[in-house]
Amino acid sequence: MLATKFGLPMDDAGKLRGASRRYIMHAVEASLKRLRTDWIDLYQLHRPDEQTPIEETLRALDELVRQGKVRYIGCSNLSAQQVIAAHDTASRHGLAAFVSCQDEYSLLVRDIERELIPMAKARGMGILPYFPLASGLLTGKYRRGAPLPPGSRLAKNQRHAQEFINERNWRIVGELEAFAARRHRTMLELAFGWLLRDPVIASVIAGATTPDQIEQNIRAADWTPSAEDLAELDRIAALKP
Repeated sequence: MLATKFGLPMDDAGKLRGASRRYIMHAVEASLKRLRTDWIDLYQLHRPDEQTPIEETLRALDELVRQGKVRYIGCSNLSAQQVIAAHDTASRHGLAAFVSCQDEYSLLVRDIERELIPMAKARGMGILPYFPLASGLLTGKYRRGAPLPPGSRLAKNQRHAQEFINERNWRIVGELEAFAARRHRTMLELAFGWLLRDPVIASVIAGATTPDQIEQNIRAADWTPSAEDLAELDRIAALKP
């Protein structure tokens, strides 16, 4: 499946951004050209655009679906209430509706469990978790008290480092590593297996910079945790500082 997003600023002037019909039509042509394809399987709104009515956005996306340039549409970083409003608007006007939500979700960040996931299940949508490895903290390559590995995601992104590196997360990672060792599993298997436990998770977005990492990700997704495993993982993930 080929998926991409639109909405974030693409120029210094701030004109190539948002979810207006005018920009969507420009953005999709640019994406089709860059990707060297005639259609996009999943075209996603990257984040809410408070300046554009959701009906305008959906009408533009519906037009792309009817033209065959886009097969399905999704959203990212919208609240449950915003997705519901978009779904209701699409239903009211007979437009293509969002089929998926791409949001941050991992053993360390579970905010979407409160509202977004229940909403997605009720509306028949899929969830596409990004940062499933918490910017690498769930890979086991970062060590408490040690310098961040040169070139790693957290070393290159100070904002993400500040978000993920804290006492609570170190404690959880430590217990997860012990859990993995007892079961002869990898941290990747824990992270992916826990996410894929729920049928609402349509796929897991995992970055890779080498073919070996891609193969590791694929193998990790094959592990199916038992009910006992899931109960223990939930207990660990709920730890406080």
